[in-house]
Amino acid sequence: MNAYDFGSILKLLRKNHNLTQEELGARIGLSKAVISKYENGIGYPTFDTLIHIAEHFAVTTDFLLGVEKSKTIDVSSLNETQIETIQRIIAEFNKCNK
Repeated sequence: MNAYDFGSILKLLRKNHNLTQEELGARIGLSKAVISKYENGIGYPTFDTLIHIAEHFAVTTDFLLGVEKSKTIDVSSLNETQIETIQRIIAEFNKCNK
């Protein structure tokens, strides 16, 4: 595990969700100090904690570890029309970014 990738990705996800280290820790059962250690590459999560963090942010563990560069979007609560709309929007963004 590359601690730099994991810590940077965790920090980015946390900030994108407008959470403090303390708030994130409370949500996943860790202290602010542990979140800080992870973000600074000083500590590493257990496999169970890594999975819990991934589930909290709806990303894969590979994404958290910097192995996979794409994110997943949980569409399990959407109907087919809504999913198709999301897919069209993503396709348009991808066209614009090329």
